[in-house]
Amino acid sequence: MLKKTKLVSISVIIMLSMILSACGGGGNDNNEGNNASDNKKEGDNLGQKELTIPYVAWASATASNHVMEVVLEEAGYDVTLKQVNSGAMYTAVSDGSADATVCVWLPHTDASYWEKYKQDLVHLGPNLEGAPLGLVVPKYMDINSIEDLAKNTNSVGDNTEWTITGIEPGAGQMKHTKENVMPEYGLDKWNLQASSSPAMAASLGDAIEKKEPIIVTLWSPHWAFAKWDLKYLEDPKNIYGDPDNINTIVRKGLEEDAPKAHKILDQFKWNKKQIGEVMVKINNGMEPAEAAQEWVKNNQDTVSKWTKGVK
Repeated sequence: MLKKTKLVSISVIIMLSMILSACGGGGNDNNEGNNASDNKKEGDNLGQKELTIPYVAWASATASNHVMEVVLEEAGYDVTLKQVNSGAMYTAVSDGSADATVCVWLPHTDASYWEKYKQDLVHLGPNLEGAPLGLVVPKYMDINSIEDLAKNTNSVGDNTEWTITGIEPGAGQMKHTKENVMPEYGLDKWNLQASSSPAMAASLGDAIEKKEPIIVTLWSPHWAFAKWDLKYLEDPKNIYGDPDNINTIVRKGLEEDAPKAHKILDQFKWNKKQIGEVMVKINNGMEPAEAAQEWVKNNQDTVSKWTKGVK
Protein backbone atom coordinates (compact mmCIF):
# COMPACT_ATOMS: atom_id res chain seq x y z
CA MET A 1 0.00 0.00 0.00
CA LEU A 2 2.83 2.40 0.86
CA LYS A 3 4.54 1.69 -2.41
CA LYS A 4 1.32 2.37 -4.30
CA THR A 5 0.82 5.68 -2.44
CA LYS A 6 4.32 6.81 -3.37
CA LEU A 7 3.67 6.07 -7.02
CA VAL A 8 0.45 8.09 -6.96
CA SER A 9 2.21 11.03 -5.28
CA ILE A 10 4.95 11.07 -7.87
CA SER A 11 2.37 11.00 -10.67
CA VAL A 12 0.53 13.96 -9.12
CA ILE A 13 3.75 15.97 -8.84
CA ILE A 14 4.61 15.30 -12.47
CA MET A 15 1.12 16.31 -13.59
CA LEU A 16 1.23 19.51 -11.53
CA SER A 17 4.63 20.39 -13.01
CA MET A 18 3.29 19.89 -16.53
CA ILE A 19 0.25 22.08 -15.78
CA LEU A 20 2.39 24.85 -14.29
CA SER A 21 4.74 24.73 -17.27
CA ALA A 22 1.84 25.00 -19.69
CA CYS A 23 0.21 27.88 -17.82
CA GLY A 24 3.25 29.84 -16.73
CA GLY A 25 6.81 28.85 -17.60
CA GLY A 26 5.89 27.36 -20.96
CA GLY A 27 4.07 30.56 -21.91
CA ASN A 28 7.14 32.62 -21.15
CA ASP A 29 9.29 30.30 -23.21
CA ASN A 30 6.94 30.74 -26.14
CA ASN A 31 7.04 34.53 -25.78
CA GLU A 32 10.81 34.49 -25.61
CA GLY A 33 10.88 32.37 -28.71
CA ASN A 34 8.65 34.85 -30.54
CA ASN A 35 10.83 37.77 -29.45
CA ALA A 36 13.96 35.97 -30.59
CA SER A 37 12.30 35.34 -33.92
CA ASP A 38 11.37 39.01 -34.23
CA ASN A 39 14.89 40.07 -33.30
CA LYS A 40 16.29 37.67 -35.84
CA LYS A 41 14.12 39.18 -38.53
CA GLU A 42 15.23 42.68 -37.57
CA GLY A 43 18.86 41.52 -37.45
CA ASP A 44 18.53 39.89 -40.85
CA ASN A 45 17.31 43.20 -42.26
CA LEU A 46 20.03 45.33 -40.71
CA GLY A 47 22.73 42.68 -40.46
CA GLN A 48 26.15 43.75 -39.29
CA LYS A 49 25.55 47.05 -37.52
CA GLU A 50 29.08 48.48 -37.38
CA LEU A 51 30.55 49.72 -40.67
CA THR A 52 33.98 51.15 -41.48
CA ILE A 53 34.40 53.48 -44.46
CA PRO A 54 37.89 54.67 -45.46
CA TYR A 55 38.37 57.71 -47.68
CA VAL A 56 41.09 59.99 -49.00
CA ALA A 57 41.05 63.66 -47.97
CA TRP A 58 40.00 65.01 -51.36
CA ALA A 59 37.26 67.63 -51.28
CA SER A 60 34.85 65.44 -53.24
CA ALA A 61 35.64 62.32 -51.19
CA THR A 62 35.23 64.16 -47.89
CA ALA A 63 31.81 65.39 -48.97
CA SER A 64 30.49 62.13 -50.38
CA ASN A 65 31.69 59.84 -47.61
CA HIS A 66 30.37 62.10 -44.87
CA VAL A 67 26.98 62.27 -46.57
CA MET A 68 26.92 58.50 -46.85
CA GLU A 69 27.85 58.25 -43.16
CA VAL A 70 24.79 60.33 -42.23
CA VAL A 71 22.44 58.31 -44.45
CA LEU A 72 23.69 54.94 -43.17
CA GLU A 73 23.51 56.04 -39.54
CA GLU A 74 19.94 57.25 -40.03
CA ALA A 75 19.21 53.76 -41.34
CA GLY A 76 20.47 52.26 -38.07
CA TYR A 77 24.16 51.63 -38.65
CA ASP A 78 27.13 52.71 -36.55
CA VAL A 79 29.61 54.15 -39.09
CA THR A 80 33.28 54.91 -38.56
CA LEU A 81 35.01 57.06 -41.17
CA LYS A 82 38.78 56.69 -41.53
CA GLN A 83 40.92 59.16 -43.46
CA VAL A 84 43.69 57.24 -45.23
CA ASN A 85 45.78 57.33 -48.40
CA SER A 86 44.67 55.70 -51.64
CA GLY A 87 46.66 52.50 -51.20
CA ALA A 88 45.39 51.96 -47.67
CA MET A 89 41.81 52.57 -48.80
CA TYR A 90 41.97 49.82 -51.40
CA THR A 91 43.83 47.46 -49.09
CA ALA A 92 41.32 47.88 -46.26
CA VAL A 93 38.23 47.20 -48.38
CA SER A 94 39.85 44.32 -50.25
CA ASP A 95 41.03 42.51 -47.10
CA GLY A 96 37.73 43.08 -45.29
CA SER A 97 39.05 45.33 -42.53
CA ALA A 98 36.80 48.05 -44.01
CA ASP A 99 33.40 47.69 -45.63
CA ALA A 100 33.02 50.23 -48.42
CA THR A 101 34.04 53.55 -49.92
CA VAL A 102 32.40 55.91 -52.40
CA CYS A 103 35.44 57.70 -53.85
CA VAL A 104 36.98 55.38 -56.46
CA TRP A 105 37.92 57.07 -59.76
CA LEU A 106 37.60 54.78 -62.78
CA PRO A 107 38.44 53.82 -65.44
CA HIS A 108 41.60 55.97 -65.61
CA THR A 109 42.79 57.58 -62.39
CA ASP A 110 42.71 54.56 -60.08
CA ALA A 111 43.44 52.03 -62.84
CA SER A 112 46.62 50.67 -61.23
CA TYR A 113 44.93 50.18 -57.85
CA TRP A 114 41.87 48.63 -59.46
CA GLU A 115 43.93 46.10 -61.40
CA LYS A 116 45.77 45.10 -58.25
CA TYR A 117 42.76 44.70 -55.96
CA LYS A 118 39.70 44.15 -58.16
CA GLN A 119 39.54 40.38 -57.60
CA ASP A 120 38.84 41.03 -53.92
CA LEU A 121 36.34 43.88 -54.39
CA VAL A 122 32.73 44.31 -55.46
CA HIS A 123 32.14 47.21 -57.86
CA LEU A 124 28.66 48.74 -57.43
CA GLY A 125 29.11 51.22 -60.27
CA PRO A 126 29.27 55.02 -60.55
CA ASN A 127 27.74 57.29 -57.93
CA LEU A 128 28.74 60.41 -59.91
CA GLU A 129 29.37 60.51 -63.65
CA GLY A 130 31.63 62.75 -65.71
CA ALA A 131 34.52 63.70 -63.42
CA PRO A 132 37.47 65.16 -65.37
CA LEU A 133 40.91 65.79 -63.98
CA GLY A 134 44.20 67.19 -65.24
CA LEU A 135 46.60 70.08 -64.89
CA VAL A 136 44.91 73.34 -63.96
CA VAL A 137 46.04 76.99 -63.96
CA PRO A 138 44.42 80.35 -63.18
CA LYS A 139 42.76 81.87 -66.24
CA TYR A 140 45.09 84.87 -66.14
CA MET A 141 48.02 82.65 -67.15
CA ASP A 142 48.90 82.86 -70.84
CA ILE A 143 49.11 79.12 -71.47
CA ASN A 144 46.38 76.79 -72.68
CA SER A 145 47.91 73.36 -73.23
CA ILE A 146 50.14 70.89 -71.43
CA GLU A 147 52.36 71.17 -74.50
CA ASP A 148 52.97 74.81 -73.56
CA LEU A 149 54.80 73.69 -70.45
CA ALA A 150 57.52 72.20 -72.60
CA LYS A 151 57.48 74.87 -75.33
CA ASN A 152 57.31 78.00 -73.20
CA THR A 153 59.79 77.05 -70.53
CA ASN A 154 61.24 80.56 -70.19
CA SER A 155 57.91 82.29 -69.61
CA VAL A 156 56.34 79.52 -67.54
CA GLY A 157 59.07 77.38 -66.03
CA ASP A 158 61.23 80.12 -64.55
CA ASN A 159 58.22 81.75 -62.91
CA THR A 160 56.99 78.54 -61.35
CA GLU A 161 60.44 77.18 -60.50
CA TRP A 162 59.67 74.21 -62.75
CA THR A 163 57.14 72.88 -60.26
CA ILE A 164 53.72 71.33 -60.68
CA THR A 165 52.00 71.46 -57.29
CA GLY A 166 50.40 68.12 -56.58
CA ILE A 167 48.43 66.35 -53.89
CA GLU A 168 49.00 63.17 -51.84
CA PRO A 169 51.87 61.09 -53.30
CA GLY A 170 49.81 57.89 -53.39
CA ALA A 171 46.87 59.41 -55.28
CA GLY A 172 46.05 57.86 -58.64
CA GLN A 173 46.24 61.25 -60.35
CA MET A 174 49.77 61.75 -59.06
CA LYS A 175 50.91 58.32 -60.26
CA HIS A 176 49.33 58.84 -63.68
CA THR A 177 50.77 62.36 -64.05
CA LYS A 178 54.29 61.28 -63.15
CA GLU A 179 54.37 57.96 -64.98
CA ASN A 180 52.41 58.83 -68.13
CA VAL A 181 51.54 62.49 -68.63
CA MET A 182 54.93 64.05 -67.94
CA PRO A 183 56.96 61.59 -70.07
CA GLU A 184 54.50 61.84 -72.98
CA TYR A 185 54.75 65.63 -73.05
CA GLY A 186 58.49 65.80 -72.47
CA LEU A 187 58.26 67.50 -69.10
CA ASP A 188 61.56 66.06 -67.91
CA LYS A 189 62.67 69.42 -66.48
CA TRP A 190 59.55 69.69 -64.37
CA ASN A 191 59.11 68.46 -60.82
CA LEU A 192 55.80 67.09 -59.58
CA GLN A 193 55.74 68.27 -55.98
CA ALA A 194 53.70 66.01 -53.70
CA SER A 195 51.83 67.63 -50.83
CA SER A 196 48.20 67.14 -49.84
CA SER A 197 44.87 68.23 -51.27
CA PRO A 198 44.39 71.02 -48.68
CA ALA A 199 48.01 72.19 -49.12
CA MET A 200 47.62 72.27 -52.90
CA ALA A 201 44.46 74.36 -52.59
CA ALA A 202 46.18 76.72 -50.14
CA SER A 203 49.11 77.19 -52.54
CA LEU A 204 46.68 77.83 -55.39
CA GLY A 205 44.81 80.46 -53.39
CA ASP A 206 48.01 82.17 -52.30
CA ALA A 207 49.29 82.35 -55.89
CA ILE A 208 45.98 83.73 -57.16
CA GLU A 209 45.92 86.39 -54.46
CA LYS A 210 49.35 87.54 -55.63
CA LYS A 211 48.45 86.89 -59.28
CA GLU A 212 51.44 84.63 -59.67
CA PRO A 213 51.72 81.64 -62.03
CA ILE A 214 50.97 78.23 -60.63
CA ILE A 215 50.20 74.79 -62.08
CA VAL A 216 48.31 72.23 -59.99
CA THR A 217 46.84 68.77 -60.28
CA LEU A 218 43.11 69.21 -59.89
CA TRP A 219 39.80 67.57 -60.69
CA SER A 220 36.10 68.22 -60.94
CA PRO A 221 33.98 68.33 -58.91
CA HIS A 222 36.00 70.61 -56.62
CA TRP A 223 35.01 73.77 -54.78
CA ALA A 224 38.04 75.60 -56.25
CA PHE A 225 36.24 76.03 -59.57
CA ALA A 226 33.41 77.87 -57.82
CA LYS A 227 35.79 80.11 -55.90
CA TRP A 228 38.36 81.05 -58.57
CA ASP A 229 38.57 81.47 -62.34
CA LEU A 230 40.48 78.39 -63.40
CA LYS A 231 41.05 76.41 -66.57
CA TYR A 232 42.24 72.96 -67.47
CA LEU A 233 45.29 72.84 -69.69
CA GLU A 234 44.32 71.09 -72.91
CA ASP A 235 45.50 67.51 -73.21
CA PRO A 236 45.83 67.05 -77.01
CA LYS A 237 47.27 63.56 -76.62
CA ASN A 238 44.41 62.63 -74.26
CA ILE A 239 46.81 61.04 -71.79
CA TYR A 240 44.49 61.81 -68.89
CA GLY A 241 41.74 60.18 -70.92
CA ASP A 242 38.05 60.95 -71.04
CA PRO A 243 36.40 62.04 -67.80
CA ASP A 244 36.29 59.42 -65.08
CA ASN A 245 33.30 58.36 -63.03
CA ILE A 246 33.40 58.32 -59.23
CA ASN A 247 32.44 54.84 -58.08
CA THR A 248 31.30 52.86 -55.07
CA ILE A 249 33.12 49.69 -54.05
CA VAL A 250 32.38 47.32 -51.18
CA ARG A 251 34.05 44.30 -49.66
CA LYS A 252 33.04 40.81 -50.65
CA GLY A 253 30.29 39.46 -48.44
CA LEU A 254 28.82 42.82 -47.45
CA GLU A 255 25.54 42.09 -49.23
CA GLU A 256 25.03 39.03 -47.04
CA ASP A 257 26.38 40.60 -43.83
CA ALA A 258 24.63 43.98 -44.09
CA PRO A 259 22.01 43.81 -46.87
CA LYS A 260 20.37 47.09 -45.95
CA ALA A 261 23.67 49.00 -46.07
CA HIS A 262 24.60 47.27 -49.31
CA LYS A 263 21.34 48.34 -50.94
CA ILE A 264 21.78 51.98 -49.85
CA LEU A 265 25.35 52.05 -51.17
CA ASP A 266 24.22 50.45 -54.42
CA GLN A 267 21.46 53.06 -54.90
CA PHE A 268 23.68 56.05 -54.04
CA LYS A 269 23.76 58.39 -57.06
CA TRP A 270 24.07 62.18 -57.25
CA ASN A 271 25.42 64.96 -59.47
CA LYS A 272 28.07 67.70 -59.48
CA LYS A 273 25.69 70.40 -58.30
CA GLN A 274 24.65 68.34 -55.30
CA ILE A 275 28.14 67.37 -54.21
CA GLY A 276 29.26 70.94 -54.86
CA GLU A 277 26.77 72.24 -52.31
CA VAL A 278 28.40 70.13 -49.61
CA MET A 279 31.96 70.96 -50.66
CA VAL A 280 31.32 74.71 -50.62
CA LYS A 281 29.88 74.52 -47.09
CA ILE A 282 32.94 72.63 -45.89
CA ASN A 283 35.32 75.04 -47.60
CA ASN A 284 33.48 77.96 -45.99
CA GLY A 285 34.33 76.58 -42.56
CA MET A 286 31.52 74.17 -41.71
CA GLU A 287 32.56 70.84 -40.23
CA PRO A 288 32.17 68.01 -42.79
CA ALA A 289 29.75 66.10 -40.55
CA GLU A 290 27.60 69.18 -40.02
CA ALA A 291 27.60 70.05 -43.73
CA ALA A 292 26.57 66.50 -44.57
CA GLN A 293 23.77 66.47 -42.00
CA GLU A 294 22.42 69.78 -43.27
CA TRP A 295 22.50 68.62 -46.88
CA VAL A 296 20.74 65.34 -46.05
CA LYS A 297 18.07 67.19 -44.09
CA ASN A 298 17.39 69.57 -46.99
CA ASN A 299 17.45 66.92 -49.75
CA GLN A 300 15.15 64.18 -48.54
CA ASP A 301 13.72 63.61 -52.02
CA THR A 302 17.15 62.55 -53.24
CA VAL A 303 18.00 60.60 -50.10
CA SER A 304 14.71 58.69 -50.33
CA LYS A 305 15.87 57.30 -53.69
CA TRP A 306 19.01 55.96 -52.03
CA THR A 307 17.05 54.34 -49.21
CA LYS A 308 14.16 53.05 -51.33
CA GLY A 309 13.13 49.58 -50.27
CA VAL A 310 15.08 49.61 -47.02
CA LYS A 311 13.19 52.10 -44.81
